[in-house]
Parts: sequence; C-alpha cells; structure tokens
Amino acid sequence: MTTAVPDSRVPEAVHRRRWAILGVLMLSLLIVVLDNSILNVAIKTISTPAPTGLGATQSELEWAINAYTLVFAGLLFTAGLLGDRLGRKKVLLGGLVVFGAGSALAAFSGSPDQLIAFRALMGLGAAFVMPATLAVLMNVFEREEQPKAIGIWAGGVGLAIAIGPITGGVLLDHFWWGSVFLINVPIVVLALALMLWLVPDSRDPNPGRIDPVGVVLSVIGLVLLVYGIIKGGQLADFTDATVLATIGAGLAVLVAFVVFEKRSDHPSIDVTYFKNKVFSAAIGAIGLVFFALMGVTFFSVFYTQSVRGYSPLQTGLLMLPLAAAQLIFAPRARLVVDRFGNRATTTGGMLLIAAMLCAFAALEADTPIWLLEVIFFLMGTGMAHIMTPTSVVIMQALPREKAGSASALSNTFRQVGGALGIAVLGSVLSTAYRSGIESHLGSVPPGVRHTAGESIEATLGVAAKLGPRGDALVGPANDAFLHAMHVTALWGAGVALVGALVVALYLPGRPKERQPGQEEQELVPAGE
Repeated sequence: MTTAVPDSRVPEAVHRRRWAILGVLMLSLLIVVLDNSILNVAIKTISTPAPTGLGATQSELEWAINAYTLVFAGLLFTAGLLGDRLGRKKVLLGGLVVFGAGSALAAFSGSPDQLIAFRALMGLGAAFVMPATLAVLMNVFEREEQPKAIGIWAGGVGLAIAIGPITGGVLLDHFWWGSVFLINVPIVVLALALMLWLVPDSRDPNPGRIDPVGVVLSVIGLVLLVYGIIKGGQLADFTDATVLATIGAGLAVLVAFVVFEKRSDHPSIDVTYFKNKVFSAAIGAIGLVFFALMGVTFFSVFYTQSVRGYSPLQTGLLMLPLAAAQLIFAPRARLVVDRFGNRATTTGGMLLIAAMLCAFAALEADTPIWLLEVIFFLMGTGMAHIMTPTSVVIMQALPREKAGSASALSNTFRQVGGALGIAVLGSVLSTAYRSGIESHLGSVPPGVRHTAGESIEATLGVAAKLGPRGDALVGPANDAFLHAMHVTALWGAGVALVGALVVALYLPGRPKERQPGQEEQELVPAGE
C-alpha cells in the first residue's frame, strides 16, 4: 500500500478522493447546521396562533430549540465512542436516517409539545452525524493538511448559516411553517447516496467502553439546569422555590456526573484531557462564544420581524453578512494563525464579538439597517477567527484514533454553551421585558395578563385580539423589547469578554520556528 507520507495511515485510494469525501461530509454537516439556522427565522411564525403557526409561547420556543440541543449535546460523546467502535461511516448513515425521520415528523407536528418531542428525535440523529464527520475528516487527511481541511469544514458551517435563513424565508413566504423541517428530507437522501459511494469506514482499534450511567447523569443534569433557568425567565422570578430547587438539582446531578467520570474506568468524558490547559482553553472558548451568539440570534429575529417589521425572507437576507463573513474568513483564518499565533487570533475574535454585542445595545427601532448589517458581518468575522484555530487545537490535541472523542467534546461544549446561552440570555430577555411591559398591561383581561407579559409576540398577539383597545400596547411593547434586548446584549458581551480572558491566558502564542515534533508532544499527552 502506498501512502502520502512515510508515517501515514491513509490509503492512497482514499487520499486521492479526500476532497470529494470532504464535500460529502460537509453536505452531512449542512443539514445539521441548516436546521437550526432555518428555525431561527421561523420561530416568530411558529409563535403565531394556528393555522399560521402553533401558537408557541417563548418558553415553548426555547424548548423547541433546546430539546434538540440537549439531546444532541448529551449523546455526542457516546455517539463518538460508538463511531470509534462500530465504524464512523455506519454511525453517520444511521444518524442521517434518524435525523431525516425526525425532520419529517416535526414538519407535521400538531402542537408545540409534539414539535419539542420530534426536535429531540432530530437531536438524537444529529448527535451521530456531527462528531463522525470531523472524525472521518481526521482519518482521510494527513496532519499537515488537517488545518486547511478543518478551515473548509468550518466554512461549510458558515455556508449553512448563510443559506439557512434565506431558505427558511423563501419557504415561509410560499409554504406552511413545517416546510422548514421537510426540506431536510431530500438533502438526507442525497447525502446517504453519496456517502455509500465515496466515504470509507474507519474505527478506533482500541475503542472505549460505553458509559450509560454517565450519559444518563449528564442528560438529566443539563435538562434540570436548563429547565430551571427557562422557568425562572418565564416567571420573571429566580427566587421562586421551584426554580431554585430545579437549578440546584441540575447542578448537583452534574457534580455527581463529574465525580462518577473521574472514578470510572470507562468514562464518557475522560477528564484527563482537561489537564492540558491549551485544550481546556480552546474547549472553553467554543462554549463561551456559542453561549453569547446563540442568545443573540434568538432575540435578533424578534428585533427584525416584530420591532422593525421585516418578513422572514427579509430577515434571512439581513442575516446573510453574519454567515458570509464566516464563509469568507474561516478557510483563511489559519493564515492569520500562522502569522500571529492562536492566542492573538482567538483573543482578537472574542474581543470583536464582545464589541459587536455592545453595539447591539445601541440599536433602536429607527437605527439605519445598514448598521445591523455591519454588526452581523463583524460578528461573523470574529467567529471565524475563533472556530478555526480552536478546532485545530482540539482535534490535534489527541491521537488520530481518538478523533471521534475530540470531535464529540468540541461539539458537546458548543451545544451545551448554545443551550445555556438560549436559556440564560432568553431568561434575561423575558425578565427584562416583563419588567418593562407590566405597568402597561392594565387594559388586558386578568386571565391572560401573565401570558401577555412573557414576550413581545405574546403582547402583540393579545393586542390584536383586543382590537382598537390593543393599539396602545404596540408602542410600549416595542420599547420594552428594545430595553430587554439591550440588557441581554450586554450580558452576552460580558460572557464574550470572559472568553477573551481565557484564551489570552492559556492558548499558545505565535508559533516558534519549526518545532513540529515538540509541538505534537506538548499536545498529545492530553489524550493519553
């Protein structure tokens, strides 16, 4: 068997078609990312009453997003281990089938509860797709080509984010809300056909054992924690006994999870990985940046559609600069890293995101819309210069055979960070909005007053039912939302600044003159 380099384990036949394989992997990744970016545009439509939508409340919308995210995050590591054990291609194929089935069922949901359940099923399928794509990538590219391939892979995320909102807007303009999920089905069918034809199978010769106790503890802990946070925002009272008990129980279960993992001889998450400060900082940066960004994406849709009056398609087009910047800069970020190092590149990206979140706090109902476009573009630029270098650090920190575990850890922190961002920042938004609108709800019937104060869509929905009497609520609802958005954006900026501090302290600086052997030895022990 010929190989590209003397110590390569990549067969020549696989090496020759590695770029075609990368294309198939990006198509599989596309549907996972596309689904969430489409949903971001559709959440306002889903919140409207039937027959246009499902009449979902803000807390139900948060759960529709987080049911997917929490199942995804909770099972990622187990999915990575199953891929290591059973073969990454088999796991990818199975995950795509489950994801496609969940998408079809979600499209025809008859209630918010059904949508939440089918979104969880989609999360189950996605959990087996995401880590396997990056693990296969690490096994078909040589080490020196991995940063370039990961950059293109990250650019594929930008492409999905770019076309998702636009696709969602077009679908919502012409079809019912369920079409944003049904669109996944033909993409799944195409990805399955191409994968069977092109993608080789690979596995870890020494795979880890499955850890069912760890999986159950992590999922229960995260669900309790997120439920408590969302409930606190819904009630606008984080001192409520139920809220405190649920959050406390979630934290206790997560502590039990960490203790169990440290003592287990086959843990879901090998905590020894985190002894490497570089690895830990890169993982933490991913979690923090998605914490900030997912919360912003959640409230920006209501700003553009509810306050500014744009349609779903126009909202999708407005979000295009965010994705275009990632698509442009993610494949090129490695060149910036080569010149300035991981620390300067990633810290700069974090500071840029923090600055743009602060800029969100200055947006008003009549702010020129081109300013929002600039903010989105610069946020995407910052994200591209965070995701590419941190992904390379994480994936190269472990041996090739542990690629599935490294990918699963990266995506777990990304999804958990995003879920907590939606829960925490969504609750900040709800609490701040309720405090701003409550004094204006005197004309609302007592039976729906609490519901009317939950979100701007709830207020506008009640105002529409009141007829002329409800017109007086529109202005205060917009004002209350803008104040809540400003508060939420500043919270997100604070989180991004914490991320900037973490990477500035612990990520490596500018690369020293050609010491590849030494660099590899410094990183690899994290996985041993």
